[in-house]
Amino acid sequence: MLLVTGGAGFIGSNVVASLNEAGRTDVVVNDRLGCDDKWRNLAKREIADFVPPADLGRWLDDCRRSGRKLDAVIHMGANSDTTARDGDEVMDSNFRLSLRLLDWCTETRTPFIYASSAATYGGGEEGFVDDEDLPALRRLRPLNLYGWSKHLFDLALKGRQARGEPLPPQWVGLKFFNVFGPNEYHKGEMASLLAKRFEDVRAGRTVTLFKSHRDGIADGDQRRDFIYVEDAVAVLRWFLDTPLVSGLFNVGTGEARSFRELITAAFTALGAPAKIQYVDMPVAIRDQYQYFTQSSVEKLRRAGWNGGFTPLEQAVGRYVTDFLDRADRYR
Repeated sequence: MLLVTGGAGFIGSNVVASLNEAGRTDVVVNDRLGCDDKWRNLAKREIADFVPPADLGRWLDDCRRSGRKLDAVIHMGANSDTTARDGDEVMDSNFRLSLRLLDWCTETRTPFIYASSAATYGGGEEGFVDDEDLPALRRLRPLNLYGWSKHLFDLALKGRQARGEPLPPQWVGLKFFNVFGPNEYHKGEMASLLAKRFEDVRAGRTVTLFKSHRDGIADGDQRRDFIYVEDAVAVLRWFLDTPLVSGLFNVGTGEARSFRELITAAFTALGAPAKIQYVDMPVAIRDQYQYFTQSSVEKLRRAGWNGGFTPLEQAVGRYVTDFLDRADRYR
């Protein structure tokens, strides 16, 4: 049996889908559905149980008392809003819950795979290398509350390791870069730019992108390491099948592409010429805006991952034709 926290969310529901497609239905989802269409992320899935957040501690205690063994805890649940301002709520959701799950997995000898984030790298002044050296980790300066909460947990886990304290038999922190793909629709403003602007693309309207406010960088040439969700899940599944590998790992393609290229690929997927206009970036976010992210994937390769990553144009085309441009957009 597997526990997937955040299993009705974007990456989490794609993990559940991948597990189902591999024949596994012994999956327990921990999440909250709310009153919108988030439930549709699981509408095509088969799961063993659904555990609301308020019941998770009791459910884990029942597992411990009954001797029920989990194959792994896949912890994708978090408040992923990069504009969140409620520090207490973010710390409880992203830091303290992660610590409790880490403790439970340590005690029960359960593999623990969790979502960290490329947001831990901040503006990239220290690079985007998944170095586990504590002094190097401590030099990172995330730009927002979300990234800081994820960074704190990475530090806490690595601190335990440095002090020789017990840890789960496998622990893996996945520093996801800019993941996009089906089932992200409930995320609102935190969804990918492609998901948010697709209706404009389909209608042939002009899509607005930010102007550059830095010398040497063209308008729309701000770059991200965009990775299709199927590729991100494939990396996670590889760790699930490779229990001797632990550590912090980037999950990106290793290639930065521009927002202009992303949107152009969406127009191309529909056979239409790109219509893009550039507007000033709001002053409120200019100091916190990342102009460039690009993961280093060498460590992942050294660990044994030999899979490929879908090129941006192909990934966008698949997302557009298989999901966004269909009546049923869900995986």
